[in-house]
Amino acid sequence: MVRQAPALFLPERTEEIPNIRETVAMDLFTESTENTFRRQRLVAIGFSLAVGATLMGVKFYAYYLTRSTAILSDALESIINVVAGFFAMWSIIVASRPPDPDHPYGHGKIEYFSAGFEGALIVIAAVGIVYAAIPQIMTPHGLPNLDEGLFILLATSLVNLVLAIGLLRVGRRTRSIALVADGKHILTDVYTSAGVLLGLLLVNSTGWYWMDGAIACVMALNILFMGARLIRRSFAGLMDESDPALLEEISRLIAQHRRESWIDVHHLRAWRSGNRIHADFHLILPRDLSLEETHNEVTQLQQALKSHIYGMGDVLIHAEPCIEPECPICGMDPCNLRGHPVDRQHIWLRDTLTSGPLTGRRDEAAEDTENSEEGSPPDEKS
Repeated sequence: MVRQAPALFLPERTEEIPNIRETVAMDLFTESTENTFRRQRLVAIGFSLAVGATLMGVKFYAYYLTRSTAILSDALESIINVVAGFFAMWSIIVASRPPDPDHPYGHGKIEYFSAGFEGALIVIAAVGIVYAAIPQIMTPHGLPNLDEGLFILLATSLVNLVLAIGLLRVGRRTRSIALVADGKHILTDVYTSAGVLLGLLLVNSTGWYWMDGAIACVMALNILFMGARLIRRSFAGLMDESDPALLEEISRLIAQHRRESWIDVHHLRAWRSGNRIHADFHLILPRDLSLEETHNEVTQLQQALKSHIYGMGDVLIHAEPCIEPECPICGMDPCNLRGHPVDRQHIWLRDTLTSGPLTGRRDEAAEDTENSEEGSPPDEKS
């Protein structure tokens, strides 16, 4: 007689999985939170546009006073800030729309387009800055009213710094990729302005006017790398690149709410679509559960994830019946179908949940079933 399974160690849960009534209330709270976040995003990007347009005019006035190519490079980048801000606002408005029949996963990925567009504009600005700086290196000229220009540049840099920090905070709190990208873009403007300030102070004290163009070229290289990083992040989002931090969080929550009937989890995948998160994975359950019981187990796990991860959208769980080789890792007790005693515990971590089944036999069993359905005998195993 096969002995019954000992109780499998399950992590102590401090919170119960929410029931249906709690889930409805939680959904209403989430919707209210999202509406608040949407308003905050629109206010932030609108304020950014207004400030950016004002600072752009001020910087061009500083260039008019000084005729400095380094200050011109800073002013050209401000044009990109304003154009990118309009695109970011449009993407935030589109991303806030709920899913529809034409876009069942929502419109969140438009924010990745916004980040990529902003990165491309930064690269274009870098090329334009180099083009404007080369003549100053080859045939340098004096810089009139440089003290006034430096004071104006310092003031605009401080305003931009405050604006960038605010956009980054709001973007991360509301999980807006477009706002974060806009904040990082404005932060590059601050770095550019700081480098221009230091360089022009040196030019003012030495009279080496050729350094005005050289400084502009150095700043162009800096923002070129920043733009390339934004484009890289945009491609990662559009191509659904794996997010280790997100997978780690989901794996931790699944392990935290683990139940005896949840024998194993594998092939966990998750991706972001703007501020919405989608996940799917396989859940192995006892094969003697009824369809209703299986549905209840799946629903409880879905509710556990949605109640703890803000922005969790669709959670697709593929329920699979257990097979005999999985008895050694199953903690279900009592179990009338057990063919082998428990001999080890499967610790649920990101690396194990994102890989295939632990036993290594489930894929073989599926292949044997497919072969038998086609009328051909399965391959013999030695």
